[in-house]
Amino acid sequence: MAIAYDALKARVFPDVTHSYGPKDSILYALGVGVGMHATDPAELRFVHEDGLQALPTMAVVLGYPGFWLKAPDTGLDWKTVLHVSQEIVLHQPLQSQGRVIGRNAIEEIYDRGPGKGALMITRRDIVDAESGAAIATVRTGEYCRGESGFGGPPAPATVRLAFPDRPPDFVIDLPSSPQAALIYRLSGDDNALHVLPAVAREAGFAGPILHGLSTFGMAGFAVVRTLCGGDARRLRALRTRLTSPVTPGETLRAEIWRTAAGAGAYRVRATSDQRLVLDHGDVEFDPE
Repeated sequence: MAIAYDALKARVFPDVTHSYGPKDSILYALGVGVGMHATDPAELRFVHEDGLQALPTMAVVLGYPGFWLKAPDTGLDWKTVLHVSQEIVLHQPLQSQGRVIGRNAIEEIYDRGPGKGALMITRRDIVDAESGAAIATVRTGEYCRGESGFGGPPAPATVRLAFPDRPPDFVIDLPSSPQAALIYRLSGDDNALHVLPAVAREAGFAGPILHGLSTFGMAGFAVVRTLCGGDARRLRALRTRLTSPVTPGETLRAEIWRTAAGAGAYRVRATSDQRLVLDHGDVEFDPE
């Protein structure tokens, strides 16, 4: 079954009402590697109830519509879909507990040409369930390797972020646990390729890989700890491109630059072989 562009772009997603509490915020933080240094006060802020802050990147799991790519009426082969970009924009600080509504939609499906696949951009607007106030906007880019020639618009030109021509202002190592994917999936992404070896091999990987959003959360924590002085409430936006999968248990290294007042850039490498796993990272934060 192939993509039917008009039908897929117009796909209706029911509103997702999501209630969460401190335990959910802590579980999310553990799933993105916070707590690997278990007595570090900068990490305890996100994994203990006293003065608990929510990591801003937790927005990616709030109001999540589930793994809808597997639905037969999408026309997609979900095993060929790769997560390639991520953006969060915070309209207010994320709270460690609350009741929110996620409103999901497909913004666009770009046809990259014969044999070059498709790029699908989905958007989620997260609002407070009681007041309707905007909390966050989440955009996800997914490369559909097996799809092309369905009549969608051409993909926009790629805009590359220019990193400063100087050493990074901050370098921070981010160890991950071999159990990282088993923990992260409890926040809502239960795609079996992150857990079951047979499913991972069928998708073309040697074994289960870490959720790209867990890697994104690891980078988000590094940015909060450095550019935001450890205060998650100062983060305004975070963007990245996912360039290589991560195996649970790998140690990552974030390289972070302050580029202007309230702006920064980052990229993340695996320490084992220096491959880039996140690139073109862009940050907006409150400089005060």
